[in-house]
Amino acid sequence: MYRSRRLSKELLSFYGLHFPYANKKKSLKRHSVTVGIGGNTGDVRRRFEHLFFYLQRDRRVDIKQTSLILKNPPFGYKEQDDFFNSIMILQTSMTPQKFLDYLLRVEKKFGRKRSFANAPRTLDLDILFFDNRVIKTKKLTVPHPSWHMRESVVIPLAGVRG
Repeated sequence: MYRSRRLSKELLSFYGLHFPYANKKKSLKRHSVTVGIGGNTGDVRRRFEHLFFYLQRDRRVDIKQTSLILKNPPFGYKEQDDFFNSIMILQTSMTPQKFLDYLLRVEKKFGRKRSFANAPRTLDLDILFFDNRVIKTKKLTVPHPSWHMRESVVIPLAGVRG
């Protein structure tokens, strides 16, 4: 069951069982990672709930916080359905590269198939921030290069960082 609120002509926010969510328990894991989650294929809000429970059962991560869910138009390739986006703040002891590999496996488990840039997808997981680190490698750039230019990140992030 979701409550919704229209933010503008194109933007709609949703509040559900675990979005937003805050865990007050202290985590013993070393790193705080802010992950952007998104998708636009199938029942994305339900998939977000499944992702929440999947991550909750995984000992390698602790869920600290989630944001509201934002429904917003696609960018880049525009001939596709609107996206649903949210933010999760996780604690982990994995290194940034191992955590990226972990997220790629989770995407695949949830049916992600990579075809072309900005293509429709079941689940997209992006590392936005990893602690306060700046990382620039061939496979990983942190902070995410365009996070501050996307409503799909900035609006949900406003509710979890502060």
